Amino acid sequence: MKSIFAAVIGLFSCALLVFAQVRPPVLPIKQRTLQNGLRVVSVEDHTSPTVSVHVWYNVGGKNDPPGRSGFAHMFEHMMFKATKNMPDEKMDRLTEDVGGFNNASTWPDFTNYYEVVPSNHLERILWAEADRMVNLNVDEKNFASERDVVKEEYRQSVLAPPYGRLFWLLDNLTYQKHPYKRGVIGNLEELSAATREDAEKFYKTYYRPDNAVLIVVGDFDQRQLDQWVDKYFGSIPRPAGSIPRVTEVEPEWTTERHFSETGPRVPFPATAVVYRAPLSKDPDVPALRLAAAILSGGDSSRLYKSLVRDLKIAQQAELDLELNTEGGRISFIGIASEKGTSEALERAWLDELHKIQQKGVTPTELSKAKNQLISRTIRLLETNDGKAIAIERAIAYLGDPLAVNMEISRLQRVTAADIKRVMNKYFRDNNRVVIYYNQTGTEGASK
Repeated sequence: MKSIFAAVIGLFSCALLVFAQVRPPVLPIKQRTLQNGLRVVSVEDHTSPTVSVHVWYNVGGKNDPPGRSGFAHMFEHMMFKATKNMPDEKMDRLTEDVGGFNNASTWPDFTNYYEVVPSNHLERILWAEADRMVNLNVDEKNFASERDVVKEEYRQSVLAPPYGRLFWLLDNLTYQKHPYKRGVIGNLEELSAATREDAEKFYKTYYRPDNAVLIVVGDFDQRQLDQWVDKYFGSIPRPAGSIPRVTEVEPEWTTERHFSETGPRVPFPATAVVYRAPLSKDPDVPALRLAAAILSGGDSSRLYKSLVRDLKIAQQAELDLELNTEGGRISFIGIASEKGTSEALERAWLDELHKIQQKGVTPTELSKAKNQLISRTIRLLETNDGKAIAIERAIAYLGDPLAVNMEISRLQRVTAADIKRVMNKYFRDNNRVVIYYNQTGTEGASK
């Protein structure tokens, strides 16, 4: 029996080392820049008869005009309306009607639009993306309808869920000056104040070839792709004038801050402890990602075992790493069980934090976390769209599409000493904001 057990342990130990040694194929990325400033990034891959097209714009929630929070997100919706050459929702017909799909999303730092279609439909998708880059109809009807849609999204994502406002507060209460403070979703008052003229100005300011990257991955011929890109995007003129950039710099967090907030439908107390994170390019990011996986990567993670299973004071406990190009946040978020309180959640989090700061992590924990993140990366790269997503993230957060080929090696190089170092470097008392969130009538106002 002992020999069988030993064999099982041996196999498990070998499995933990598999992903630490993996060397995935390098993506053969090609890059060029058109005369109008559009960057083109492509990967020719004939594994699947599909193609993924992403258009990445260097504009996100942080670029919302003053007094117009949520504007970048609202404009993302408008990009699916009519253009000079296409009726409303034409992108759905070009993709869904041939078995593909399309969507878009707005982030604090960027906005992306993407389609996946059979590869013989690539040309028409390139035409359509070029058309809406320059020929969108920003009329009053489209503007009003999409503004109402986004306002309803705010109600459904922030006001309706029991903890929706808490997640909104993670940015709103913690950032002191940077536009990240506003979040991406915006608020009803500022959305209501927006006008069609605001939308027209936003479109002309940010939706231009020299503020975009075209990413194409899949089953195509590189020479043919270049010809189509030149044909449809090359003719778009490069606008005069510079592109406005965010100039506000978030001050260092030097004092611990506490808030006690309430909501109308909060069934159980909650606590968030938020720390300032480094820039997304910072070399400490891989170690922070692995630390987050060790602390909250599943039911066997430290936070789940301690707060949920052993202490039984929480039904949810996680460490969320929000990466942004100009500095993000790391948030412990705990939602209590029947016997938990906001105070107990904070104490339990600090106990686990001090353990990892003082004693570090075990080799087994580190290997398991690496396996989780590396296997997730490998799975993402199995599809054309996954490759395009990975390239897009490398462009957005590291400033270089080629960085996608270094992600696994960056994770592999992290040591237990690195984990201990970053946990002590960033998780300081004077670099944190504590938020207690409870039912209205059970807690006081901000401390």
